[in-house]
Amino acid sequence: MVPHLTTALTGPLLDLERRFLENISAIEQWLRSQWLEHSPPFYSSVDLRNAGFKLAPVDTNLFPGGFNNLNPDLLPLCVQAAMSAVEKLCPEAKSLLLVPENHTRNQFYLTNVARLASILRLTGLNVRIGSLLPEITAPTPVSLPDGQTLLLEPLRRLGPEGRRLGLDDFSPCAILLNNDLSSGVPEILQNVHEQWVIPPLHAGWHMRRKSRHFLAYREVAEDFARHLDIDPWLINPDFGVCGQIDFHARTGEECLAANVDMLLTRIRTKYKEYNIQSRPFVIVKADAGTYGMGIMTVHDASEVKGLNRRQRNKMAVGKEGLQVSEVIIQEGVPTVETVNEGTAEPVVYMIDRYVVGGFYRVNTDRGIDENLNAPGMHFSPLAFETGCSLPDTAQAPDAPPNRFYAYGVVARLALLAASLELERSAPADEA
Repeated sequence: MVPHLTTALTGPLLDLERRFLENISAIEQWLRSQWLEHSPPFYSSVDLRNAGFKLAPVDTNLFPGGFNNLNPDLLPLCVQAAMSAVEKLCPEAKSLLLVPENHTRNQFYLTNVARLASILRLTGLNVRIGSLLPEITAPTPVSLPDGQTLLLEPLRRLGPEGRRLGLDDFSPCAILLNNDLSSGVPEILQNVHEQWVIPPLHAGWHMRRKSRHFLAYREVAEDFARHLDIDPWLINPDFGVCGQIDFHARTGEECLAANVDMLLTRIRTKYKEYNIQSRPFVIVKADAGTYGMGIMTVHDASEVKGLNRRQRNKMAVGKEGLQVSEVIIQEGVPTVETVNEGTAEPVVYMIDRYVVGGFYRVNTDRGIDENLNAPGMHFSPLAFETGCSLPDTAQAPDAPPNRFYAYGVVARLALLAASLELERSAPADEA
């Protein structure tokens, strides 16, 4: 599926896509050289925004929860990539324990868990699902909308000293987390020995910061842009950070307003350079966390001063009720893509260093300058028709396979940034 573009793809983005097509060999060689130096996360997803004049990542998730939204025809790509990832980490692995988020009622998410488990089983692994929920004290079947049944089992520490993690009768080679650890690392997951825990614990949102990711991404984008002789701004969202804010107490507003103003000034300069007529904006959001919570669109610094109670309450709390004290102010990238009159953005999924598919996040209730990860969004019917690794130089730069290739290139740059980010944030005993 290719979404309708509200504006014709001309100007900078069309030139960028053309540049990608002209340099496929150079791009793939450059990326391959990077993977000789850095290890990709086990899996990830990247939210992209296509502005018509810019194509950039706006979020990178290291615990992706939408495998059920991928095109089933691309399942072989997922299995092949998962085989590569498993062989790299633990070539003799025979069993794997999958630890999901603490959901029993979110059936869309649990369908994702079932799809992920299916992919891993097709690699030859014995896969079982261990729940962190205290109410799961015995194997508990959960019925899913597609007729499947997911079996959740209580986690246990195993061995005489409790050095391993598993189930009552299951001591796996590896632990795969599909839980982003927003509220910290549960005691049962700490000090696991003799087993791979993937992603590493420090990839969780209790430690991770979006600003560190985008700092690494800036470095990647600038290096990549030098090799292709392009302006890195075309693929890189500018950002600022405000690290001491309390929305309830109204402290840190001046820091926030100053950062908003500085960033908008820089964006206006680039818009003038490229003769872009759109009104610039920024996105203010928690520097840690996910689920589209605590996000606001800002067009002027005055908008973040004197927030009303409703706005402060919305911004003050993230996932699992955690208080927000650090925010990232990110350059807003409008989207020119729509699907069935709904505002749309592509989400690209990767396992190891391979793009395995994607889909469009669509929200009929949101505008081109707003966060789409909000009530009213949907994905399911919108899987990409083709993969992101088969460009066709005989077609126009914005033809479906070429646009998807551009998505895949930028998503892999974000993946590389995540690799750098994890390397640099690893505790001393994990580095």
